[in-house]
Amino acid sequence: MFGIGIPELLIILVIILIIFGVGKLPEIGSALGKGIKNFKKSVSDQNDTTGTSVKKEEDK
Repeated sequence: MFGIGIPELLIILVIILIIFGVGKLPEIGSALGKGIKNFKKSVSDQNDTTGTSVKKEEDK
């Protein structure tokens, strides 16, 4: 996983807790989850659109 192990992840988590505090952590997680969901939806929509255009070109 990109050379990141458990110790590195724990260090990153501690740094995030220091910067944002425990109270902001749920908000950050929620925003990150929504962002990932929107990104996946956009990629999926783009793939659907591209597939449709290719099929239209093949029909001609």
